[in-house]
Amino acid sequence: MSHRPVITILMADDDEDDCLLAQEALAESRVAFSVLHFVRDGEQLMDYLWHRGKYSDLSISPRPGLILLDLNMPKKDGREALKQIKADASLRQIPVVILTTSKAEEDIYRSYALGANSFITKPVTFSGLVEVMKTLGKYWFEIVELPL
Repeated sequence: MSHRPVITILMADDDEDDCLLAQEALAESRVAFSVLHFVRDGEQLMDYLWHRGKYSDLSISPRPGLILLDLNMPKKDGREALKQIKADASLRQIPVVILTTSKAEEDIYRSYALGANSFITKPVTFSGLVEVMKTLGKYWFEIVELPL
């Protein structure tokens, strides 16, 4: 079996319950070679990605292979953060999957216009979230070739 690098998934979401559920769903989905890190708002997300403040140590804030981004967060929302990520030459190739409660057409169109790779409405059940995590893991880490 070939050795695969560990892929960091960075989840930006201010809802503590959603983060815990995502962590459990990821464990349950048995997505291999991945570790989940969390930030609570768009400012923390950008600090993490730009290694500022408490995220300056690369060993505790490794570059993510995938960003799961909620749109509605305090301080800086997901739309603003997405715009900044896709405007930064060193970050724009990181896939960003919008994972949000929003089903608004405007949010869907705007997210893709800003460069999101996928838009997923958060499932309401835990089993639905496990399915999403399984599918994301399979697609992004087994099927797609990512620049590492």
